[in-house]
Amino acid sequence: METYTIPQYLISAVADSVSVFETHASLDSLFMYANAPGDPPEGSKAFKAQEWLRRISKECGTDALPIVGRIIEKYMEDEEDTSGRFWIDPQQAKERKAKIARIKDCLERAGLTYSSGGMLTKGEGLATKTLSELIKSRNIGAIDFEFERAIKNIESSPREAVSAACNILESVFKVYIEEHDHLVMPAKQDLQAVWKIVRVDLGLDASLLEERDLQEIVTGVVATVHGIGALRTHASSAHGAGKRPYKLKPRHARLAIHAAHTIAAFVLETWDEKSGRSQTT
Repeated sequence: METYTIPQYLISAVADSVSVFETHASLDSLFMYANAPGDPPEGSKAFKAQEWLRRISKECGTDALPIVGRIIEKYMEDEEDTSGRFWIDPQQAKERKAKIARIKDCLERAGLTYSSGGMLTKGEGLATKTLSELIKSRNIGAIDFEFERAIKNIESSPREAVSAACNILESVFKVYIEEHDHLVMPAKQDLQAVWKIVRVDLGLDASLLEERDLQEIVTGVVATVHGIGALRTHASSAHGAGKRPYKLKPRHARLAIHAAHTIAAFVLETWDEKSGRSQTT
């Protein structure tokens, strides 16, 4: 695992903030939500937060960044909250702003950038990169984040979530075509058209496989991409709903997103193997 050490000054700033504004119970819940490893350390809130952050730094490698990002997410993104939901007392609100400013200063000092959704990145922020650039660099973590962003829309807007899942697949396939000189982008650049070119070039044809089990899986992958594209056309926000709109539910959107994520990962891994970037056989 690639190593990454969270600077002590950042640990101190984050621990200081969460220990002031969280109870023991909510602090435990916050760290568990962020997928911090292990059980809560014993001791005061400040000691608990510092020890847990040190454990994250020691045990999680580069995975420490998204964990810390999720821990500070509610503080970073509710900074301008005026509803009184978290910070009713004016003095407490003033103190909170000061502590958030300290966290931001520490992030800048560490060369880290916070992006909406609890994403911490080293160097250039995710917000400054296009999805195409992320795919070209095979930044799987950042692409995963785009899917996570789609998942956040599931309950509030299943249509938007389905549209986002479809857009990510389209981006993967279009970049693949652009990166290969022998391929030509189709005139109609919808999901079905670009997918057809990519799957043929990658050899994702069930008839070419000897193993029956793999034939069935690849056949399912092809059908699933067509299904995601059709769902976007008929039920997502990308097109008018028509006279009889789909009753799209969160579970439908969740299925489409997880299926799209699996297919995108498989295509990228197959691409890497074909190009010799991966040593996997």
